[in-house]
Amino acid sequence: MSMELEEEVAELPRNSLLQSSSKRVRMIFSVMASPNRIEILKILNSKGPLTYSELKSLAGFKSKKESGKFAYHLRKLLRQSLVALNKAERRYTITNLGKLVLSLARQIEERSIIESGKMYVRTSHESIEEFSSHKIIQSLVREGNLPLELAQKITEEVENRIYKYQTTYLTGSLIREMTNSVLLEHGHEEYRNKLARLGLPVFDVQEMLANVTNVDNGAGGMLLKTGQKVFAEHLITNTLPKDVADSHLSGELHITNPGTWSLVPDTIFVNVKELIDDGIDLGGKYLETSRIPSIKDLDDLTSSLSAIVSLLLKEASQEVVINGLVPLFTKHTNNISELEHKLTNAFASISITSNYHKTTPQTSFRLQLGSDTKIINTILSAYKNYVRITPIPNIGLIIDYEKSKLTNVSKTLAEIISLGGKIFFAKGSVSSKGISNHTNKNSSLLAIKLQSISINLPRLAFESNKDETYFRARLALLMKPALSSMALRAKDISDLTRRGLNPILAKNTQYMQSNSISLVLNLVGLREAIFSILGYQDNKEGRQILHGVIETAVDIATKKGKELEVDVRICMTQSDGTSRFAFLDGEKYGKNSLINVLENDSYSEGIILTGSEVAKLTNKSEKISECNKIANILNGGLLVHLQLDNESKIDDIKNIIEKTASLTSSFKAVKEISICGECGYKDEKLSDKCIKCKSPYMIRNS
Repeated sequence: MSMELEEEVAELPRNSLLQSSSKRVRMIFSVMASPNRIEILKILNSKGPLTYSELKSLAGFKSKKESGKFAYHLRKLLRQSLVALNKAERRYTITNLGKLVLSLARQIEERSIIESGKMYVRTSHESIEEFSSHKIIQSLVREGNLPLELAQKITEEVENRIYKYQTTYLTGSLIREMTNSVLLEHGHEEYRNKLARLGLPVFDVQEMLANVTNVDNGAGGMLLKTGQKVFAEHLITNTLPKDVADSHLSGELHITNPGTWSLVPDTIFVNVKELIDDGIDLGGKYLETSRIPSIKDLDDLTSSLSAIVSLLLKEASQEVVINGLVPLFTKHTNNISELEHKLTNAFASISITSNYHKTTPQTSFRLQLGSDTKIINTILSAYKNYVRITPIPNIGLIIDYEKSKLTNVSKTLAEIISLGGKIFFAKGSVSSKGISNHTNKNSSLLAIKLQSISINLPRLAFESNKDETYFRARLALLMKPALSSMALRAKDISDLTRRGLNPILAKNTQYMQSNSISLVLNLVGLREAIFSILGYQDNKEGRQILHGVIETAVDIATKKGKELEVDVRICMTQSDGTSRFAFLDGEKYGKNSLINVLENDSYSEGIILTGSEVAKLTNKSEKISECNKIANILNGGLLVHLQLDNESKIDDIKNIIEKTASLTSSFKAVKEISICGECGYKDEKLSDKCIKCKSPYMIRNS
């Protein structure tokens, strides 16, 4: 055989192999030509092994008519070994070859974009657009108020960086990060703050999803929590004056519920008769809520009550105090037993209202003793029923005993307290946090309280080097900008309410009257500041210094209020910032510096009386005199905690609250109740284990 013939024969299998390989490559490319088949590969690559029906549904072939088309595409992928079938599990998986093909398709797509000289942006409004530097200029001018020349200069540098990095897929957030980085490098921090993207890091979102067992209100609670963080960040970085924001972050003062600062007020005092007696009028808001044109019977009344209170709770961050319930029921009730049943159901309906914060804003119904006795007793019975079936009630009662003694209802109130009911006792119009409604003594009108700022008095004392005069000066310096920011907050809320954000307040009340709004500043840790840090003795002289500090705060508030043309008050009530204050002060000054200052892990809030000591006290007792003296100096309210022993019986509680009512003008009865964290069962006899489900997971609530 000639040499040429031998070479020709040798080439035959090689040519055959090349032809076979070329054909296979062509077949794979033909598979890649179909968007449907690429999508199937992407799904298997991201989801893992899937059944036929799962894969078919995810790929978008949901109707029976499309079954044949899906089977055709899947068969093509199987023949080219891009997808494999696990016959034992009846699940389809992407092969290594399929992953290689998918990666190649992605690279081809990316390279084609780069070669075309175009870049595309995944925008925040769910679209992909071609990159345009002109849009950066527009954002800088519109959002950041940059001069056009500066905006063009910044944009040019940002554009150079984008092309330098050769980023294939841009996102709106990435461009914004680059832009903000350039602004900072050029010393434009204020512009950067205006352009900053508000939101959560990816890690925080993943943590929320990983810890859903800690979410009490389902998906809605998680979404509300996320929204809160966004608005809180906006408040700190863009709304508050820098000195006030820094004071909050450093722990000189604390802002409760920063996420709703500019959106809703804290406490609302409102007469329910003014809202629902003539029917619910919501205008063009809450169109999914049933309209009740007028109240004709008890069914209409209880339905309207549930609806209007639930809606009002969306327009307050801490509390809604409802006046006028007794006369309203007197007018529309003929059957007392029917009222008890329907009102119990109304309380239960109100309690499921969604909340903005970790704790739901409280509803407090104010009952003035001395009016219709039968109606009052029925309301108390209905409330006791509600408390019995609710592990942690978010509805409370404010018992106004200014015109009548407690003795007629004290036994029932003691039973309610023993079940974990929230009962506050007061002479006059007061919230369950002890905030006085001095600005509007006519309970038929609306009153708004903005009370979310608390001042860390121990911090001011630490910084004053035991100089009481300097301490007061620092207090004045901190109060003035804080009150100015609260006045701006009042204007923001008024503006948003006028524009429809809070439709109940805007539609049905005289909210926009400035004389209905009060700014209330809260003093925290006064005793620790005076007696433990400034070094005064807890005697007559030391208490005079304490009174003088309160008088200074009230005087500053009054003068600042006249300047701002708004009512300003000083209170001593509870705050969610007391533990934070103590922690930050421990970090700043050393934990040893707080050993002789703190009795527990937080600073004092208001005044505490214990049930065991009340029996020995009289109106002339030093502790009662001091309590009443402070209450008289404060013009915004004083929260007095009446701490009841866990072992207190109903008769003991009855006697204690009657005695306390004779000693002070307002107080909150507090008794710790054990609740099963597994099934929600509660009983005063619960100790270490639930007697119903045997769970050892117990919650102590007071």
